This record gives sequence, structure tokens and C-alpha cells, in this order.
Amino acid sequence: MLSMQLPSPPRRVFVYGTLRRGQSNDINRKFPAPKYLGRARVNGVMFHLGAYPGVVLGGPRWVQGEVYEVTPDLERALDELEGVLPTPTGEYFKREVPVSWAGQSARCLVYEINPLFVNGREEILSGDWCVASP
Repeated sequence: MLSMQLPSPPRRVFVYGTLRRGQSNDINRKFPAPKYLGRARVNGVMFHLGAYPGVVLGGPRWVQGEVYEVTPDLERALDELEGVLPTPTGEYFKREVPVSWAGQSARCLVYEINPLFVNGREEILSGDWCVASP
């Protein structure tokens, strides 16, 4: 008896820092290329960590970003870039949160900074790395 495996539903990721368009790790330059779905925002507080930001989810502020549909291979590459695989560094956690964009909504992956890494760091009040970054 043949067993057919159904394709997994598409995974979506919310990116807010160096993975955004035009930034140093622009996700559009990764392989396989993601599918851009739109601009979005999530509740969170953004911190300046030097060459990149970190976001602690929740709270009274908003973080601006972009939503992409990604393949499992690209998701693994992002996990490695953010230090959650193959051996977790403890700097970022991979979360899944509801995100709305362009009249749509879905649960999206977000790489959240470990709050221990933002002690004493400057908050980015605009919540937009593309405005805050040099």
C-alpha cells in the first residue's frame, strides 16, 4: 500500500531587522528565494544591538517588518543564521505568533531576542530597523 504524504502548509516568517529588504542579510538574496507577502507589524519592543536589532515580543509598542513565505530549506538556513540550530546559542528564540498584513492573517515565525541580551541596550522607539539603522 502506497502512502501519500500531503504537502505541509506554507511557513511564513516575520522579519524585522537585517533580513528586511535592502538590509545586510536581505532575505531576498537567500536561496531558495522566499515569496514576499507584505509589510506587517507585531507587538514588541525593539532594541539596538549594534549591527542588528533584537525584539522582545509583547508590550505596548509595535515593530515594523515584512512577511515572507519560506521553504523548509530556507527556514533551516534562517535558524542557522539566528543561532537556534544546529546548536542553540541562547541569543534568539524561534516563536510563532499571529500576524496581519494586507487584509490577511496567519501565524508567522519570529526570531525573538532572549531578554537577557538586551539589558542596558538602547530601545528603538520607532520600532523600525530600516529607520534606525545607519
